[in-house]
Amino acid sequence: MGHLHSLVGQTVELEISGRHSPIQGTLVDLGDDILVIHNRSLQFLYIPLLHLKTIRQVLLMGEDIVPVPGEAPFDKQAETISYRKILMNAKGVFSELYITGSQSIHGYLTSIMNDYFVFYSPVFHTIYIPLHHVKYLIPYTTGSTPYSLHHERFPVKPASLTLSRTFDQQLKKLEGEFVVLDLGENPSKIGLLRSVDAPTLDLVTAKGETVVLHMDHIKTIHLP
Repeated sequence: MGHLHSLVGQTVELEISGRHSPIQGTLVDLGDDILVIHNRSLQFLYIPLLHLKTIRQVLLMGEDIVPVPGEAPFDKQAETISYRKILMNAKGVFSELYITGSQSIHGYLTSIMNDYFVFYSPVFHTIYIPLHHVKYLIPYTTGSTPYSLHHERFPVKPASLTLSRTFDQQLKKLEGEFVVLDLGENPSKIGLLRSVDAPTLDLVTAKGETVVLHMDHIKTIHLP
């Protein structure tokens, strides 16, 4: 970790798993399992170290220089930050999440369980997301909302199933439901969740084919 601590306050470029283009900005904070980048768009990106592939210092000149960061949106409650503490601070805060594929999801985090959390999106509604699949989180600026929707368009407590402590137990509650995995970018991950038998589940697709998937590789699940 000493190598990373030496880069705090410097302009860096990093590659993270699941994203094709690198991220560039100022490394403003670092914890045991998360780092914080401030980019040219004046956004703070909270990136779990689990997905960090490479990071390097870059020397910029003129217009390429990243603006000096302002105050981070999440106040530090302790000397060091952590992924779970950031998620706790993010509850109820409109945010952008990048998890998989070519799109981000926008909304707010509602509940945090042992190994997954619940996120409400105006597009996908209630989404269950394993903790280890989040690539980064970007809090919105104060007062802004996804798609400029009015606050009344967002339920204070989105309707959902009662929550289990673990992701596999929550999947078990969805047996017999029509579900969408990984935001539906792959047609073979949309269908009837027939049964869950950890660490696998079987899904019946539109063509009536049965697909068996390993839970460790399920990044999101929601009901359409």
